[in-house]
Amino acid sequence: MPAELTSAEIPFRVGQGFDVHPFSDDPERVLVLGGVRFPDATGLVGHSDADVIAHACTDAILGAAGLGDIGQLFPDTSADFAGADSIELLEEATRRVNGAGWVVGNVDCTVILDRPKLAPVRQQMHDRLSAAVGAPVSVKGKRTEGVAGLGGGIQCHAVALLVRAPSSPARSLAAPENDTTEGFPS
Repeated sequence: MPAELTSAEIPFRVGQGFDVHPFSDDPERVLVLGGVRFPDATGLVGHSDADVIAHACTDAILGAAGLGDIGQLFPDTSADFAGADSIELLEEATRRVNGAGWVVGNVDCTVILDRPKLAPVRQQMHDRLSAAVGAPVSVKGKRTEGVAGLGGGIQCHAVALLVRAPSSPARSLAAPENDTTEGFPS
């Protein structure tokens, strides 16, 4: 039987992210997906801007690095993150992942929604998300096809590949301490 790899020898890690938000009744709430605003669409309920794509990407990269999840890093109980731009949260999560000795290889997202259509702004989403993580991010939209119960909001699944940063020493893969927001600009 081969010897077990140490954390310093693991060249890559994979993480999965998921997020879902229901549609809001607030006519002033703007829909934000992948960092792109949809001013004529119904917004989503959430503490931040409720960008399900950015949230799923954030969870995927944090999980792959063993750094917890978006709720630990940016709790919805904190006034600091009320109305927050989720692309900025994704950028901060990426900095932490990089600080742990990893770089994002790529992120792949599947967004499940009936409206709005993503195709007209897909490239903008790719560009915003890719700039935030410093690697390619792909976004695919899938309709619910009328399946009961799935039309009341938007959900996103994301998978991220992290690769060991060149010349990176091994870092602990343990869960973060309770206060993980230290150093985040408010």
